[in-house]
Amino acid sequence: MSDYRRLYVPGGTYFFTLVTYERNNLFADESRVEKLRQSLRGVKKKRPFVMVAAVVLPDHLHCIWRLPEGDADFSTRWQMIKTDFSRHVPGKIRKDGAKTVWQPRFYDHLIRDEDDFRRHLDYIHYNPVKHGYVATPGEWPHSSFKRFVAIGWYPNDWGIIAPPDVDDMDHE
Repeated sequence: MSDYRRLYVPGGTYFFTLVTYERNNLFADESRVEKLRQSLRGVKKKRPFVMVAAVVLPDHLHCIWRLPEGDADFSTRWQMIKTDFSRHVPGKIRKDGAKTVWQPRFYDHLIRDEDDFRRHLDYIHYNPVKHGYVATPGEWPHSSFKRFVAIGWYPNDWGIIAPPDVDDMDHE
């Protein structure tokens, strides 16, 4: 039994990692990335949050959310997103009735300060390069990187060299 405890802070900013069941390349199909976006938008309408940054890779995703003041319930939001998405993609049904689309749990990390935020933002945007999918973050289509370039947070050529602030991070 795990003794992992989630830290729920109303209005908090969180980094998340979600992984597909058995690391299946579920998001290698463009239509499934779009279905994930639809699921996220649908839940945001019912239970608002701000999607600060995100990257979707073939077998996992990372993102940063900011929750509304007075609201700390990211777990219900993820359950709703995973459930909605799972209804629209094929998957085997386990004996307990659960569909095998996602790993049962997800990783969360409360962002503690500006340095922590920047490290996790860099981690998200460098992830497609880290996994060898592209040579630079700007080449990956399913990422918020270009939005951050547009607002001046990154130069367009950022990530050609591995950023030193993510060397010791592993949220896979």
